Amino acid sequence: MQAIKTELEDVFILEPQLFGDRRGWFLESWSKRRMEQAGLSYDFVQDNQSYSAKKGTLRGLHLQKGEAAQAKLVRCARGAVYDVAVDLREGSPTFCRWIGVMLSEENRRQLLIPRGFAHGFLTLQNDTEFLYKADNYYAPQAEAVIRWNDPTLAIDWGTDSPILNARDAGAPCLQESGVRFLYQPKP
Repeated sequence: MQAIKTELEDVFILEPQLFGDRRGWFLESWSKRRMEQAGLSYDFVQDNQSYSAKKGTLRGLHLQKGEAAQAKLVRCARGAVYDVAVDLREGSPTFCRWIGVMLSEENRRQLLIPRGFAHGFLTLQNDTEFLYKADNYYAPQAEAVIRWNDPTLAIDWGTDSPILNARDAGAPCLQESGVRFLYQPKP
């Protein structure tokens, strides 16, 4: 597995090595040992999966606040998504910047998103399945949502009219969200 740095500090694209033959293929989607060798240490405790029936479905921007914050390793098992991570760590050199990466069943890429980031994705195909690991358990009382089209963040989703649920459509902008993380540089 190869860990590729992105323009956002601490966010990595992971490209697994694929082993294939006439029967199909195999890949290692996560190896704690390999990631620690690359200087990335995460202890994932929960796996989640979502299904979106329609192309153009947007889920996000989601996060957990405070002690319930989560790092995530996300990937698309079926279909394709435009995946977005937003740095919300005040004091970070990339504060309020975002990155968008296409994740699909074809490219098998994954995005490693540390704590202190908001996350969302837009489905690019019908019948899309999305998987993610989290390093902290889901805590409903710590859940937060930031408006997908917050003008301060200016995320280019490639659409002005995604399919949204009521919670995401009515989410506050970052300034009104009460979300606050502080950047802690690595030694």
